[in-house]
Amino acid sequence: MTAEARGRLSRALAGVAIPLVVVAALALWNPAGLYPWFKAFHVIAIIAWMAGMLYLPRLFVYHCDAKPGSQQSETFKIMERRLLRAIINPAMVASWALGLWLVYDGGWITAHWLHAKLALVIALSAIHGMLARWTADFAADRNRHAQRFYRIINEVPAVLMVGIVILVVIKPF
Repeated sequence: MTAEARGRLSRALAGVAIPLVVVAALALWNPAGLYPWFKAFHVIAIIAWMAGMLYLPRLFVYHCDAKPGSQQSETFKIMERRLLRAIINPAMVASWALGLWLVYDGGWITAHWLHAKLALVIALSAIHGMLARWTADFAADRNRHAQRFYRIINEVPAVLMVGIVILVVIKPF
């Protein structure tokens, strides 16, 4: 396994371990009266996550037009890397950690709407992983997709978000 692959694996494991540790710590601590605060921070984290998830594929669309190695291409690489590492990744970790704590503290674990929501959030997390992969591909000048592909992918997080919001607000089942 290469150093780059080990680095990616360790970041992925940290992305899974950190929310689990935070949720476990919160479950043990069980702070009274913090549910509305954690809910507010959960919503803030989701807004940041979605903003990045909607913007990164749009950067890919424009990056497709840039000649590999050009100044424009190098600028896109920096923008994509910073967006992913400084905003999207931490926002996803916070969304998961706070969301799992809210499920635990709110006693929602048996709610059927929540199971459907979690399926959509897992799909959103999978899209996140694909965006991270494509960011690495662009960074190595190995993009394999056309602008049209990224324009379509750009809509997937929005569709998932609509489903998630409807499930959380309406709680249809």
